[in-house]
Amino acid sequence: MPKSNADILLLLEGTYPYVRGGVSSWVHQIIEGLPHYNFELIFLGGASEHYGDIKYTLPKNVTKLHVHYLVEQNNTDIKAKHGVKYKKELFEFWQQLQSYFRDSKEPIPTELLKFAFEQLGQKKGINEADFLYSESSWQVLADYYFTFCDESSFIDFFWSYRNLYKPLFKIADIARQLPKVKLIHSISTGYAGFLGAGASVINSTPYLLTEHGIYTKERKIDLIQADWIKESEAILGKNLNTEMGFIRRMWITFFEQVGRTSYHQADKIISLYEGNRQRQIKDGALEERSLVVPNGIKTAHYAKALAARSKTIPLTVGLIGRVVPIKDIKTFIRAIKEVQSSMPTIEGWIIGPFEEDPKYYKECQLLVGSLDLEHHVKFLGMQNIAEILPKLGLVALTSISEAQPLVLLEAMAAGVPVLANDVGSCREIIEGATDQDKALGKAGEVVSIASPSETALQIANILKNNEKWHEYQTSGLKRVKAFYDESHMFARYNKLYKDTMSWPE
Repeated sequence: MPKSNADILLLLEGTYPYVRGGVSSWVHQIIEGLPHYNFELIFLGGASEHYGDIKYTLPKNVTKLHVHYLVEQNNTDIKAKHGVKYKKELFEFWQQLQSYFRDSKEPIPTELLKFAFEQLGQKKGINEADFLYSESSWQVLADYYFTFCDESSFIDFFWSYRNLYKPLFKIADIARQLPKVKLIHSISTGYAGFLGAGASVINSTPYLLTEHGIYTKERKIDLIQADWIKESEAILGKNLNTEMGFIRRMWITFFEQVGRTSYHQADKIISLYEGNRQRQIKDGALEERSLVVPNGIKTAHYAKALAARSKTIPLTVGLIGRVVPIKDIKTFIRAIKEVQSSMPTIEGWIIGPFEEDPKYYKECQLLVGSLDLEHHVKFLGMQNIAEILPKLGLVALTSISEAQPLVLLEAMAAGVPVLANDVGSCREIIEGATDQDKALGKAGEVVSIASPSETALQIANILKNNEKWHEYQTSGLKRVKAFYDESHMFARYNKLYKDTMSWPE
């Protein structure tokens, strides 16, 4: 294990520094906000062609960036040997490990996890060629299929099995080559969290886990909706929440176990708000190890935006976010159409990148045209948020899923009331989390998911009522300064890092 100049190793899956977004912004913020720590970064991606150039300038206290792709073709010169007795004891261990991914509600035991990270990918252990080509591996695969698979074709099972387990060999290899640091910090469960769990065990290194969303929940939603997973005719048409095909279940239980084991090995598990903390506990996190550290913003950065506001309330509603289905841009567009009947000069600005999902962006443009809103709804792309906030009378989020959206905090710091769906921590941000927080009053309104009419009603109510608008503005300013300034977040993480690194080995 090479010695590193870094104090903290950050494990990053599909995010910073190659992908822009809320999590990436948070990672950059933490690194810059704690300059007395040196960070080394491990980026895990799927295939290299899915990522372009680095999107951020790495701060000076980043000592090194390592990049690994989990689904690249490996040109290994290791040849698998044949015979059912080949590495028989190791493949018995492999079968035992698989049983935890298949149906166990318990995390992988520490000793078994340690054995996995020491043996997988090793020439004398179970290497990738053994997994792909050996007769012993074939026997394990066949036993799995004939014992547990009830309806899927063998071909579909075979490729799913390979694609599911193959990344574990790469992850184990990465773990053994990690630099020696004082602390490992993963910013999700998933493959990054599992890497952190294994690396902490084999290297005896403290391990922190932060989740912005709940990775397991998000992957489960993705897998339930995935059309690349083939279902048998007996399953098709049934409610996937009550019954689903074997292969779909196999993928879901795999990621459930990855999350469970990540929680089990983490010394501290951090969520952004209480709702997510309770979900983590339900999914296997120990309550005594879990805590909430909210996101924070540099509230002083928005003082100029606040001062730049006109005395009149702009009849402009801004949705700040990516133009992708999870942000439900179409509900926002339909809401603007309904508001237009009572407020003919209303405008809706969609502020954020639209390159990620060109098909969805085109659908949104067509919807604007079909509703005759070309002069009322504008797609502005990326903008300087601090400069555009004074031009807005309201910031609205119609997302179907959020964790703790920074745009609500930024709007409040700039003196803009907010409206959001009842997802993630949006209600806590708008109405308050604790009794002390709630006493400050509401910073806006919370509405139901996918409800253009309710959204439109509240947009009109806020923009038409000057007194109420200023009450929301005042409450938002007080709340964001008292509870969501980045100084609070930096202090909490500084203490977490300091305390965890001081633990005896």
